[in-house]
Amino acid sequence: MNDLSPLAARLRALAPSCGPVRLVAVDGHAGSGKSTFTARLAAALDDAPVLHLDDLATHESFFTWVDRLREQVLAPLERGERARYAPYDWTARRFAEPRGLEPAPVVLIEGVGAGRRALRPLLARLLWMDLPAAESWERGRRRDGPALSEFWDGWTAAEAEHFSADPSRRHADTLVRQLPVGYALLDGPGTAAGTNHSVTERERGTAPY
Repeated sequence: MNDLSPLAARLRALAPSCGPVRLVAVDGHAGSGKSTFTARLAAALDDAPVLHLDDLATHESFFTWVDRLREQVLAPLERGERARYAPYDWTARRFAEPRGLEPAPVVLIEGVGAGRRALRPLLARLLWMDLPAAESWERGRRRDGPALSEFWDGWTAAEAEHFSADPSRRHADTLVRQLPVGYALLDGPGTAAGTNHSVTERERGTAPY
């Protein structure tokens, strides 16, 4: 298993950003490996809670979940309270029974648009899975198969429109690049602009994790 413990330690050391919580976003194109990386990072953080933005999007609207996120998740976390949100069931096409999200020291929010403008003021750190859109989408299509080809056509158009209006990568603290074994963590454009957190020497460059 990749050793993400140095990154986990650095995230724990950040100042809280959403009430008592250090809210850490993992953004990137669909198919870029966000879910896999986030699961490994959560494990390194002693099973930190993870909010998947796929649980807030719907077939009718992929990116208009900000108000529900604020009401159901962010507001309770800011108060140091347990959040409750209704995840969307993509098979049944309806919202399922609410589930809880604890105000842990670090909470991970994963999905396309996790680093969007409306959320950045509440983020302790923004990580971007640094794989180009075309390559990410091709990986996603291969993963899901031809049965979801029409869905992917609609998704990629919506995603391109979203990032055109509200780009995340330029604000990222850290770029995450998948290697044959592990990951490389590099300074993000946001760090270069002096607006976000710096990274350690081990995180800088192409050191695998």
